[in-house]
Amino acid sequence: MMNNEIWLRQSQDRCYRLGINPGVVPAFSTVLTEAELASKRMEYEEILSVINFFVNKMLELMKGLPLLILISDENGCILEMAGDETIKTIVSQSGIRVGLVFTEQEAGTNSINLALDHREPFQLIGRDHYFHFLEASACYSVPFQYTDVSNLLGTITIMTTIDQHNPFLLAMLCTVVDSIERELLLKKQNRRLHILNQVVIETTRNGIIITDRDGKITEYNQFAEYITDLKKQDVLHKSIVELKISQYINEVLHYGIVYEDMEISIKQKSQDEKLVCLFDAFPIYDQNGTIMGAFAQFRDITERSKAEKQINHLAYHDDLTGLPNRRFFTQHLNKLLDSQEGERNPFGLMFLDLDSFKKINDNLGHNNGDALLKLVAGRLKNCCRTSKHFVSRMGGDEFTIVVKDMKNQEEIIEVADNIIKAFEVPFVVEDYEFYITASIGIAFYPQDGTDAETLMKRADIAMYLAKDSGKNNYAVYKAAKSSIGMEQLTLENSIRKALQNNEFVLHYQPQIELETGLIIGTEALIRWNHPTLGLVSPSKFIPIAEETGLIVPIGEWVLRTACKQNKQWIDQGVTPMKISVNLSTRQFLKRDLVDTVQRILVETGLDPGLLELEITESMTMDVDFAIEVLGELKKLGIHVCIDDFGTGYSNLYYLKLFSIDRLKIDQSFVRDIMTDSIDADIVSTIIAMAYNLGIDVIAEGVETEDQLNYLKRLRCREVQGYYFHRPLPAEQLNRILKPYGYYEF
Repeated sequence: MMNNEIWLRQSQDRCYRLGINPGVVPAFSTVLTEAELASKRMEYEEILSVINFFVNKMLELMKGLPLLILISDENGCILEMAGDETIKTIVSQSGIRVGLVFTEQEAGTNSINLALDHREPFQLIGRDHYFHFLEASACYSVPFQYTDVSNLLGTITIMTTIDQHNPFLLAMLCTVVDSIERELLLKKQNRRLHILNQVVIETTRNGIIITDRDGKITEYNQFAEYITDLKKQDVLHKSIVELKISQYINEVLHYGIVYEDMEISIKQKSQDEKLVCLFDAFPIYDQNGTIMGAFAQFRDITERSKAEKQINHLAYHDDLTGLPNRRFFTQHLNKLLDSQEGERNPFGLMFLDLDSFKKINDNLGHNNGDALLKLVAGRLKNCCRTSKHFVSRMGGDEFTIVVKDMKNQEEIIEVADNIIKAFEVPFVVEDYEFYITASIGIAFYPQDGTDAETLMKRADIAMYLAKDSGKNNYAVYKAAKSSIGMEQLTLENSIRKALQNNEFVLHYQPQIELETGLIIGTEALIRWNHPTLGLVSPSKFIPIAEETGLIVPIGEWVLRTACKQNKQWIDQGVTPMKISVNLSTRQFLKRDLVDTVQRILVETGLDPGLLELEITESMTMDVDFAIEVLGELKKLGIHVCIDDFGTGYSNLYYLKLFSIDRLKIDQSFVRDIMTDSIDADIVSTIIAMAYNLGIDVIAEGVETEDQLNYLKRLRCREVQGYYFHRPLPAEQLNRILKPYGYYEF
């Protein structure tokens, strides 16, 4: 690792001395012609076929991550590119394409040349690259060779966005390359066997069996003995019928069927683990084309199979705790729901969140925080030991537990009690004793939902009820709903009257363009001035409105009022600016949404170009529906923004399909931008990638001058937050707005 850092710095120094300008996109001059590339690919045909097999498996396992795979020869020529189309498009625009020959003199410091020059795996993250246009990416390159002669063949490179950087990617790629080198060596050995006219030699590492036309064994080498646990003298000149593979050999002899790369498992008497082999079998013909026997071979791929299982494990398990990750949990829950087949076999879902975990990270560091999470995972597994329990880590300090085949709901209550009690014992990390508690939300299938999203949402709601009731506790979704007291019951009954009684009001938070200091827009935020309870927080009444469906008429009122207010400001002489309105999930899924928006624009007389609708990433999970609705809204001339970006199911490819105009970076990232390097990297990457895609970015939750200056350095153009103004009633905002919307700060 130390050598890698030295070689990296030496490369950067060379590039600097060569006078290469890191701020420009290089003009690559060494590119193969189509004929040269075709010749090179033909030369590498077998090698590429082996690599593509493993690369496709790796891409399938990592589906959903934006990965681009580049395959080069020993001179740095790119022979193939595969994977994420968005990244492929971006790198193609900078001149990186199939046929390009990487040289340090043109490409600067890069992982491909470093891996080739030093025959070592390399990773270049962000500013490790010499050219600035590559600083938003993470690259991992591993050289590969014929291991028997150490003949360097080329490199395999993973390229992704910097926010997806994970050392696991380099480790995984090394494992894949090891499997590729093994397979290349096996292919090379098989070619030699073919050249020798199928003459079997005892030194081959494949188990070889040859029979005559009657199915009697004529050749049986030492590796066949090892694999099958049968001695040559015991089977030679005897019928193949005594072997477990006899049915395949008989089909070869009688019907000329060929078997190739068929994976089989073989249990040896003296071994605990099964051997995993690739089995080939084909007929041997005489000069007249008549089948005169059969050739069969076993290729031991046990180690490769273990490597593939390891890759699969890493893709579906949390790297820190070893628990199933969010992807595995989602698949497990969906399979469990699909297996019901119309039945209603109850099961329970727990959503667990550690209380005040952030304080430990902030005060004692992320290393101690990670060590604590490992201990938490261990205690959860101890509390959930049976096959009925499925524990997973969703990310951060959030865990989920599924309890299936329940006889009654008390089973999951007992598990929750055990977890609460288990946390009463302090956690010890490096001589520190940590007392930490957990809040647990519980939802049941089918009474609380029959789909994954509803169950997760309601378990999450119950978890927050547990936190609201003092933390270190659990709450059952329906029990929490029935015990929320008179205040919430009053809210449920009052929401229906609130619209009629004109109790809702809008506050507006200015949005600032940093370069000019202009107020370029405002975000409309709803408040409820209840006649007896006073000002009610949106966090209390919005979830109730969502559940009852009243969020739809409330959302229409917000949209109409905001459009009317913006038109009023324009009529008063304020320079036209956009007004942003949040859409709820129920609004977005209504089929008449576009007609409703169009009708309100006509009623209020507001220019559609001055309205921005904010949606969340979760609303776009149904991609086809989202493309249709957002396309119709764009036809009206309306701007579309994704709110709380980075906290959901981000997919840069879909952002282009949805024609998104702006991303709003979630305030949870901005809040810790000065103290949390991960949050800072996330914000930097979102800004860089968004601008590369032609999408504007606004950061919300700016509260300090340090945060503001940091965002300026990242060239974030638009911000909003308490540093400038809290959300204000329209009459107070009128005192700030001036002709041309100028705001000094």
